[in-house]
Amino acid sequence: MFENIKIIKTEQKYKNSRFDFYLEADDKKIFVEVKGVTLEEDGIVMFPDAPTERGLKHLNELSLCIDEGYEAYVFFIVQMNDVKYFTSNVKTHKEFAEALIKARQKGVNIIALDCDVKEDSITAMNFVEIKL
Repeated sequence: MFENIKIIKTEQKYKNSRFDFYLEADDKKIFVEVKGVTLEEDGIVMFPDAPTERGLKHLNELSLCIDEGYEAYVFFIVQMNDVKYFTSNVKTHKEFAEALIKARQKGVNIIALDCDVKEDSITAMNFVEIKL
């Protein structure tokens, strides 16, 4: 997914946000935000499980960085496996759901991965379908 990475920084500031990772690879500058997903109903996993103003701010500022030539990613780390698909939890935070759709339309890459979670480790397993 990310090839020829030359720089990796954690907790990188951008405007009013602090994103989980900043990468430089070849001529690309990339911001990455990671969100943990634990809410599941009938095999459908959702984020957020509670309103998240910080998460909303991150989505809006990731969209802004696209205008400045950065690449941007949001990874939803699904802390379980064998799920049907990922979606926004509109009931819990409608504004976040709307911002996620806008961010994707703007060019922010939205990725969901299911994981094998153990007491001392978490291993990404499979890409999860995203339905927004």
